[in-house]
Parts: sequence; C-alpha cells; structure tokens
Amino acid sequence: MKIQESGENYLETILLLEMRNGTVRAVDIANELGYSKPSVTRAMGVLKKAGYVDQESYGTIRLTDAGRKRANEVYGRHVLIKEFLMTILSLDAVTAETDACRIEHIVSPLTVERMREVLREKR
Repeated sequence: MKIQESGENYLETILLLEMRNGTVRAVDIANELGYSKPSVTRAMGVLKKAGYVDQESYGTIRLTDAGRKRANEVYGRHVLIKEFLMTILSLDAVTAETDACRIEHIVSPLTVERMREVLREKR
C-alpha cells in the first residue's frame, strides 16, 4: 500500500521517538508533530491497515518490520539531503532541516544516489 507524505512523516517520527524514548504512544506523536490526538489516532489506523505499525488498544505503538524499513528509508533520505544542502549548497542548519523535511518525500532514487555520490566526492 502506498502511503503519502504525512504517513512517511508519522513513520519517521515514530522511529525518532523510539530511538529517543524507547517507547512511543499516540500522545508522544501528537506532541512531537503538534497534531491533535484524534488526528494521530486516525493516522495510526491507516498505518496499521497498511501493515506499518502495531498498536495495543490505546497503548504503545511499534513499527512492524515493513514500517521500520520504510521509516529508516525516509530518515536516511532526510539525513542525506540535509547534509547535501549544508555541505554542497552551504545552507544553514535550520533551512536545510526544513527543506530536507519536504524534499525527502518527492526526490527520486536517482537524485538521492547522485547526492550521495557528490557528497562522497566532496569528502
């Protein structure tokens, strides 16, 4: 099942919260993203149906293997793009972070690979 940008943002946020806190609840996601808890609950239903998360009734949210793979892909693109923007284009960290958050969802695999190559050449 194809998920949209918002779904990828949720997966990435769950991954980051899990790394930081160990466990993730809907309220943690809502606080992190500035969304309402009902919005997060609806999104978790979509991600659960797609096979990306498991959630105990009103409890801990866990990434499935497929969800973890997808979240790591999104986060990996994010980190790469941010580094590219800062290193190659000399953008400040705040601008690079903001732009990377948007670009990571639309960039082609070919562009990601080329960015990776350019960064390797720069090092």
